[in-house]
Amino acid sequence: MTPLKHNSVKAYCASPAKTLGAVTLAAALHPASASAIETISLTVGSSHPTTIPWVGMIPQVFIPKVNEILSKEGEYEVNWTEAYAGQLYGTNATLTSIQDGIADIGWVFSYLEPSRMPLAQISAYTPFTTSDPELMLDVMNDLMRSVPEFRAEWEDHDLVFLGATASDTYDIYTNFPVESLDDLEGARISAPGVLGVWLEPVGAVPVDGTLASYYTDIQTGVSQGVVGLATGNLPARIYEVAPYVTQVNLGVVFSGGLAINQFTWDGLPEPVQEALLEAGEAYTRAHGRDLAERYGSSLERMVELGADQSTPVQVQALSDEERQQWIDGMPGLAEQWAERNEGRGLPARELLSTYMDAMRERGHEPELAWDRN
Repeated sequence: MTPLKHNSVKAYCASPAKTLGAVTLAAALHPASASAIETISLTVGSSHPTTIPWVGMIPQVFIPKVNEILSKEGEYEVNWTEAYAGQLYGTNATLTSIQDGIADIGWVFSYLEPSRMPLAQISAYTPFTTSDPELMLDVMNDLMRSVPEFRAEWEDHDLVFLGATASDTYDIYTNFPVESLDDLEGARISAPGVLGVWLEPVGAVPVDGTLASYYTDIQTGVSQGVVGLATGNLPARIYEVAPYVTQVNLGVVFSGGLAINQFTWDGLPEPVQEALLEAGEAYTRAHGRDLAERYGSSLERMVELGADQSTPVQVQALSDEERQQWIDGMPGLAEQWAERNEGRGLPARELLSTYMDAMRERGHEPELAWDRN
């Protein structure tokens, strides 16, 4: 499918007058009708379906907000072509597909781009910073727009960042009860990428996996549980094979964001650019509120759906003492991240402090002060 580009711009107005005199008279009597509204065609896409909350908010929040802003100004409108659920590109090509113009705008899964976007991985290397998705999104939305090094990771791939996405907080789901951290020692726990290192303080054995593999991995004995999200584990029915939910609040992770192709962006009128940025902020705020609400409701729904299982779903919070023990035992992940990126010529330690200070400036003291340890 060839996406419609922004240069397919057309104007519409009243039917043309038959004579110059008629045009002049019409303009004099109705000056507003003499002004044309330019229609700009944009294609928006995603590798994931709209049932995924942050994707669903593209048609539910982002697009309507752009339309609302532009309708008030009355100069431009957007003709949207929408292609979700991998119609244009898959999960492994979210960045390159927007970069190459397969779609003008789309969700970029930066968490899956550690080599291309190493700085965007900062939250994965700083667990126990915050379990508040609204806070995380506010901070990352600001950093990705205003800090040159963070912004450059998008611009270097011909992308303009519009709005942030994140996870809800991570917990532990197992097929055995967890009464204390000792119960996790030696247990095989599935986790995506670097999140497996989060298990080091409790002696669990990380098994690399994704939401798509978790159910089968637990069912077949490859693993005994997952480091997982309530909003993801509910639709994936992970609670059926891992009914013991231990609330650890390991933290929220920045996952990516909406972005627009740089060349598309450069060809847009300034009012349209401003509308896209404003809509990106609205999208981020709505996404944060939704995540905060979905976390609790997702756990409640799992308990409800799993009530009649052979092992009913049970949700139990890890004690404050044991959670602090986990925090105290975390390896120097942030230092490893900083050292690796300093070796690439990036001011990673300074950016780590900027990130942590951004949390503090918003009234939140990170539970683990990664920039001071």
